[in-house]
Amino acid sequence: MLQYNRLMSIDVRHPKELRAAIRGGKLTRTTAGLAPDYVQANLAVLPKEQAYDFLLFCQRNPRSCPLLEVTDAGSAEPKGVAPGADLRTDIVKYRIYKHGEVVDEVTDATAYWRDDLVAFLLGCSFTFEQAMVQAGVRLWHLENEKAVAMWRTNIECRPAGVFHGPMVVSMRPIRPGDLSKAVTASARFPGAHGAPVHIGDPAAIGITDVQKPHYGDAQHMASGDIPVFWACGVTPQAVALASKPPFMITHSPGHMFITDLPNSALSAL
Repeated sequence: MLQYNRLMSIDVRHPKELRAAIRGGKLTRTTAGLAPDYVQANLAVLPKEQAYDFLLFCQRNPRSCPLLEVTDAGSAEPKGVAPGADLRTDIVKYRIYKHGEVVDEVTDATAYWRDDLVAFLLGCSFTFEQAMVQAGVRLWHLENEKAVAMWRTNIECRPAGVFHGPMVVSMRPIRPGDLSKAVTASARFPGAHGAPVHIGDPAAIGITDVQKPHYGDAQHMASGDIPVFWACGVTPQAVALASKPPFMITHSPGHMFITDLPNSALSAL
């Protein structure tokens, strides 16, 4: 436990400082465990022509895509959750999609930004992870500075306009004695994916190998650990692969946008 406490004490800094470090190229790791008391967010950026359909998609799939912010067309400033921030530069790593294919991965998206782009910020499981830690639940990926494991599933999202595709889930190995605490802590945050969507057998949701994630890092499963799955904000990237919009910018999995919102702002209790 000492290693985990050391990690958290080093990484507790204000979001503005962390965003400045990211912008300056001084912070290049995943953002898991950083600014643990603040909301982190998934990013999806689309041309205005597809933005209404995506907004409707988020409304119909709130477990996977809980909306925190929608910018004005052309604006890279998320004024509601991080005034003064720049969505083109303040994320460690971005993915650029064209017609459903990843064509580039960059640390600065400025060259790809256009005046017709609308940015969507979606709640992230890092918010409920902090609540789980405070409840005494150990999380292997945080203790080992890894990204959480994520998979595309056989659970289909409710389609909206041009957008359709599978739900992506994240998985955390949970000790049996911690299961009720993990479920209760995450359920407090519906704006950050809420309670698990599945507990137990990975094959039931189309995951054939729990040690081979589609995104992120494989997790260590100790004897008796239960795989617990939550809806994940990487879902829009799976939707991009399935729906093939002409252009889309997202964060690279595990590299989130750090907002100025305290986690308590998303708590339902």
